[in-house]
Amino acid sequence: MAARAGVSRMTVSKVIRGVGSISEETRARVRRAADELGYLPNSLAGSLSSRRSRMVAVIIPSISDIVFSEVLSGVNAVLRPNGYQTFIGESHFDPVVEADLIREMLSFQPAGLLLNGGMERSAASMRLLENRSCPAIQLWDCDNSGLDFGAGPSHAEAGRLVAMHFLARGLQRIAYVGAELEKDLCARRRYLSLQSSLAAADIGLVSVTCERKPRQAATGRLLTEQLMRTHPDVQAIHFLNDAMALGGLSYLHEAGIAVPGQVSVVGFNGTSIPNTVRTRLTTIDTPREAIGETAARALLDMLRNANVNPSRSWQAALHLVQGNTTEKF
Repeated sequence: MAARAGVSRMTVSKVIRGVGSISEETRARVRRAADELGYLPNSLAGSLSSRRSRMVAVIIPSISDIVFSEVLSGVNAVLRPNGYQTFIGESHFDPVVEADLIREMLSFQPAGLLLNGGMERSAASMRLLENRSCPAIQLWDCDNSGLDFGAGPSHAEAGRLVAMHFLARGLQRIAYVGAELEKDLCARRRYLSLQSSLAAADIGLVSVTCERKPRQAATGRLLTEQLMRTHPDVQAIHFLNDAMALGGLSYLHEAGIAVPGQVSVVGFNGTSIPNTVRTRLTTIDTPREAIGETAARALLDMLRNANVNPSRSWQAALHLVQGNTTEKF
């Protein structure tokens, strides 16, 4: 690395340790060389040299999102009884933030690394992952993991299930409401699958999305209002998640639009199911804790040198749960 940066080894050491009187230009050159080489400083040098790490690094989009917090709960339910502790990072679907987290976490030489699927991975992240010395597992997505193991649903299958549900009820004017599809590739895959499944039946899809607003109830309400003002003849809406669907339902009810008489509504992820009172949202339920548990067990198998095939994945079963926001047969 010193040769690549054009400096001495002592200078590299000082930059890595953050000491010494080094110009910012030289520091930038060393950091750039480190990124290009995928260099990882050992933050635990000496202190853990003779012991095996019992820490597992987990990077999820947001710990405040109930989906990912329940996946994390499943991970901890398996790892902690086996003597492992997790330390958590939030990427917020930002590739730069994720790269920084991967770099920092790998520097502590964790026993394993669990990464959320469904987001663009930067070149810096890819280099770091190529140079890792621990198993890496993808969460929340069983497709195209590129890591040692993937555990999650098929998001393409989720989009197809929603399309079939609407088509079976003879609905033709169908809309999609979502947010941050450029960041959340899993959500985008569900949307594209819904779109293509409807197109195969010669039905178009109206879309109202926003990249700047969070995927929460308030956004669902706002975008549903926009949708119904521009497309008042819509018969069905699929929302990115249950939270946005509940926000959309609040607008539809206040606007006097009958659900499911005039408009049918379907969510995704099943987080609304335990909190149902009168309105029972039709949704695609996902086994969130089971995804975390399966990923954690796969990691333990790898750490115990069991025969776990590279790039193997586990596809979580999806279930469309019929509520009273779509018509029953």
